[in-house]
Amino acid sequence: MMDSRDLDLPSGYLDLLNDLKATVRAARTKALRTINTQLIELYWSIGQGVRRQQEQRGWGSGVIKRLSEDLRQEFPDMKGLSPRNIQYMTTFAGAWEKGPIAQQAVAQLPWGHITVLLDKLATQENRLSYAVAAVEHGWSRNVLLNMIMNRTLERTGAAPSNFTQQLVAQDSELAQQIAKDPYNFEFLGLSGTVAERDLELALTSRITETLRELGPGFSFVGRQVHFDVDGDDYYIDMLFFHMDQNRYVVIELKTGKFQPEYAGKLNFYVALVDDMLRREHHNETIGILICGTKNDRSVRYSLGRSTSPMAVAAYTYDKLPPAEQQALPTEGHLVAALEWAEPDQENPTD
Repeated sequence: MMDSRDLDLPSGYLDLLNDLKATVRAARTKALRTINTQLIELYWSIGQGVRRQQEQRGWGSGVIKRLSEDLRQEFPDMKGLSPRNIQYMTTFAGAWEKGPIAQQAVAQLPWGHITVLLDKLATQENRLSYAVAAVEHGWSRNVLLNMIMNRTLERTGAAPSNFTQQLVAQDSELAQQIAKDPYNFEFLGLSGTVAERDLELALTSRITETLRELGPGFSFVGRQVHFDVDGDDYYIDMLFFHMDQNRYVVIELKTGKFQPEYAGKLNFYVALVDDMLRREHHNETIGILICGTKNDRSVRYSLGRSTSPMAVAAYTYDKLPPAEQQALPTEGHLVAALEWAEPDQENPTD
């Protein structure tokens, strides 16, 4: 409904107002990020101080409890100074030993994200990888936890392919990063053997989850995409476009074990899309065959003679172990964006 005041607005006023709104929002976001980084620096510094004393003087948990009491008495309005949280700070400082911490990706994450990294990942290499990915893609804590539980980064780029033979070096490295192995279709709720068409329909009906599992950058073009080649009809199971890599990605689904003839069919489909859909400004089309099981040696023999860039991956729709399912947060566990609330004694990531 139009405000009566709008009738008296001078020319250009609304444009200026919208510009100023955008400026204010950007400044507020930047300020929040700066404050968050300062908080992470503070927690890291506290952790470093406690850790040094533990190493030099053999401090135990009793000293941390006393330290918590004294700090809370001095700063009664400050949250995050519980014994458990100070122990997290100490673990954090031990995991990220070298400073300055503000210059590292982890400093851009809310504290709740960092506790997830410390709790759920055993190696520092994985912590660093997931921290960088969480910053790059803006993952919420819930999404980060799901990515870790599903071993998303460990599976990324793991599918056998012929990309290094069919694409230039830099291009092949990028293409390899969008080929997971195995793909986890647990979100479909399927079990046992299913028909290929049923799997395809299930993936299409849950396209949001499918795109999330495929990874960042994928855009859905269509299923059973039809091509007419001089009167012969061909249908591609699923066709995607990768926005970041500016290329089409052909995905063929097979519910059984990999057979060499599958590679030949996918090779044909990739060439078809490359010829009929690809434009001059697009990078080369690639294909990914997703099958129930595979023998990697058979896959490599098959891909070695293929002329199109392709990868072969398996899929699973096994559910997570019960303990890990229970660890996944519910909607009620989601907290404010910076997640500064003090962890309670039951769940330190709340």
